[in-house]
Amino acid sequence: MNLVSPINLDFFNFDIPLLRSKESAFAIEDLPGLWRIHWQVGDKTIISTFYTRIDQACLLWGVISIAIFATAQFLPISWSLQAIWWSALTVFGTLGMHLLTEPWSRFEHFKWVLRWWAWLMLGGVVITDLSIFWGWGDMLLQLCPLWLGLNAVGYLGTGWRMRSRAFILVALIHLLGILILPYFAAWQFLLTGVVIGVSALLIAELQWDSNGNCTQEILAD
Repeated sequence: MNLVSPINLDFFNFDIPLLRSKESAFAIEDLPGLWRIHWQVGDKTIISTFYTRIDQACLLWGVISIAIFATAQFLPISWSLQAIWWSALTVFGTLGMHLLTEPWSRFEHFKWVLRWWAWLMLGGVVITDLSIFWGWGDMLLQLCPLWLGLNAVGYLGTGWRMRSRAFILVALIHLLGILILPYFAAWQFLLTGVVIGVSALLIAELQWDSNGNCTQEILAD
C-alpha cells in the first residue's frame, strides 16, 4: 500500500539557498525600474548589486519603520502628533509599495501579497490611532507587540504565496522579537524598529529563495 503524504514537499525549493548575496549588478536581466549599482576602481570592484522594484519597496519600508520607532524612542513628541506622522508615513509607504510593484500586480499571487500587506498596515494604523486618540491605555502598552505581530503575519502570508522559506524565517524572527520585548522594556520601540526595519533592509540587500519566482514570470511574460 502506498502512503501519500499530505504535505507537498515540492512547495519550497530546497535546492535554492534560503538567503544569499547578490552576485553582481549584471547578474539579472533588465526589469521595469531596475536599479544597478556598480562601483569599480581599476580592476577592483567596490560594490556591485541591483535592486528590483520589490527591493526598492523593502528599502522604503525599512527606512520608514526605523524612522517611526526611533522617533517614538528618542524624541519627546506628543502621542497625538506622532500618530499623525505615523499614519502619514504608513499610508505613504503603502502607496509607494503599490506604485513600485505595479508591474508584478498582474500576477494573481503577488497581487494577493500586496493586498495582504496593505490591509495589515492600514489596519495597524487604525488600531494605533484609536488607541492614542481614544485613550486605550492597555492597547498603547501593546503597540510594539501589535506591529511586530502584524509584520509576522504579513511575512507568513508572503512566504506562503511566494513559496519562500526566507520570508517564513523573517516572520519567526518577528515572533521572537515579541517574546523578548519584556526584557527590553525601556527600549522596546527601538528594538521593534530594528527588527522590522533591518529585516526589510536585509530582504532588499540579499537574494531570497522563491519557488515560482515572480521575477522569472516578469521575464517570461
